[in-house]
Amino acid sequence: MVSIQRPRRSVLYMPGSNARALEKGRTLVADALILDLEDAVSTANKVEARGLIIEALNQGGYGNREIIVRVNSLDTIWGVDDVEAIANTSADAILLPKVETAEQVQNLIDLMDRSGAPEAMSVMCMMETPLGMLNAKEIAASSKRISCFVMGTSDLVKDLHAIHTKLRLPVITSLGLCLLAARAYDIAIVDGVCLDLSDDEGFEKSCAQGLELGFDGKTLIHPKTILTANKVFGPSSLAVEKAHSIVRAFEEADSKGQGVVVLNGQLIENLHAEEARRLIALADIISDLERVN
Repeated sequence: MVSIQRPRRSVLYMPGSNARALEKGRTLVADALILDLEDAVSTANKVEARGLIIEALNQGGYGNREIIVRVNSLDTIWGVDDVEAIANTSADAILLPKVETAEQVQNLIDLMDRSGAPEAMSVMCMMETPLGMLNAKEIAASSKRISCFVMGTSDLVKDLHAIHTKLRLPVITSLGLCLLAARAYDIAIVDGVCLDLSDDEGFEKSCAQGLELGFDGKTLIHPKTILTANKVFGPSSLAVEKAHSIVRAFEEADSKGQGVVVLNGQLIENLHAEEARRLIALADIISDLERVN
């Protein structure tokens, strides 16, 4: 079972070159913000964006939102400087793009350590290339410092020469490989973005599909999608109530030496009780964070 340290129902990309967006992030109800130095920033603005992000992090005011900085790849002219600068900030995690090998992860961690990054600053991996999919297991196993896989389905579809579809069948195999690796190594995993901002119903269905597949949340490209992602990936009050009923019923049966119990016509055993406890823990963490933010 994945250890729940914090919710990642909604993970919003924010361009590091946009000072107004960085300010607005302090008021949004997203669980996490990705302050982006990579795709969302033009080459001419990379250095300026780095400075804006550092300034924003120094100012603080983001509450308990998880703050992630996506750096440029270490083989670019900006990557090393990005990591060295972010290592000495209050960011919760560094997100490395286009991770394809365990060696890339270790190179990042070595650089973070040399740059003075605190041990609590985790590593997140963008999983967005065919080679990354094939090496998902090795990447997940490469370090306990990895906290989350972030799916980059836009780049993946391009590299596969595939087509974006509502059911996302062209990337289902890739999503499954990363989900398996993440769960096997106790790593959180969030789904890729939905590009059609005009289709609210389609976005909600995409979130529901991600939940069904096993994702912890979804990456977003616009604040208007935050509430929907939070609703879909967050346990409802009815679901929490049902979870409590499952736990009570199983614990009562277990105290009598019974391994299973029937609740409202449904067979309940230990695996159902474990999942119910996970859902309850998630709801409690969300409630605590919302009170602070």
